Amino acid sequence: MDDILYSLPDDLRDKLKEPIGLLVNEEELLRLLVKEEYIVSVGDQVTYTLLKNGIEPIFCVVDFKIKRNRCSNDIKEKIQSFGKKRVVIKNPPRCISGNLWNVIEAAFDNLEKNSLRIEIDGEEDLAALPAILLAPGDVTIIYGLPNKGVVVVKATKEHKRKVKEILDKM
Repeated sequence: MDDILYSLPDDLRDKLKEPIGLLVNEEELLRLLVKEEYIVSVGDQVTYTLLKNGIEPIFCVVDFKIKRNRCSNDIKEKIQSFGKKRVVIKNPPRCISGNLWNVIEAAFDNLEKNSLRIEIDGEEDLAALPAILLAPGDVTIIYGLPNKGVVVVKATKEHKRKVKEILDKM
């Protein structure tokens, strides 16, 4: 597929199992996000957690899978109830497609709460990387780290530098 911007090599897999930001549990997550105005969620479980607790991200990136398995109907229905607009794009596993990159970039150009649900046909496992790199400074990105918790990432220069280093090796 010629739309692939980045593809994850095997030697970087372990690096991505380390949190880029602050690793928290659900209780800490909800406490931290109370004062945040702009939140982006990447992943079905974290998006569902936000929505069921009345927190609306400016946009979410989902693939209707949790740990590579289809998510429950309850979770899917809750996520599908979010968003004024929906975009479906193809993004292969372990990749960042040009379409994914462009849609995330466009979403940041139009910051509006409850505006967009990005549905991935494929996998959203690396979508947090462009979300962090492209985010304005007042945005907080959250993504799940399977079997560990939720990672909360402020769009700081330091976090963007970490992401850039990873992308440069892909």
